[in-house]
Amino acid sequence: MGFHVDGLDRKILLFLYKDVRISVAEIARNCNVTGSAIHQRIQKLVENKIIDKKTYKPNIKTLGYNTLAFVGVQINLVEQRTHIQVFEHLKSIPEIVELHNITGKYSFLLKIYAKSNEHLKNLLVDKIQSVVEVVGTETFISLEEGFSRSLPFE
Repeated sequence: MGFHVDGLDRKILLFLYKDVRISVAEIARNCNVTGSAIHQRIQKLVENKIIDKKTYKPNIKTLGYNTLAFVGVQINLVEQRTHIQVFEHLKSIPEIVELHNITGKYSFLLKIYAKSNEHLKNLLVDKIQSVVEVVGTETFISLEEGFSRSLPFE
């Protein structure tokens, strides 16, 4: 019998995902439960490897997101307002965890987590490529993360 992530756990994960430095008291206030209840839930999430013990970052794969993709998005820049409208639309898609304005062939580079390749395809077709201003995309699926690190401070 595996660990079940319920609605309260998902709220906690969302708060931690947005800001891992958020206090237990603030999460408790936002979830209308006691601080001790949040602390116990966080401990269960750690014990079940849903979040990392040291960083409290959610483990995306244990939450069912098995596909990581980077997507270059070309848009038809008729006017600056168009760029902002597309940005706001893409920002509303929760599976897009990073959006970068870039130089070169693409206007944006997206980092997307999806539950499967089919889920990714649906995101691309139904939510990204369906935007009138989007004229093309190119998708790169990550097979494995070689490493991830913070910039060293000297």
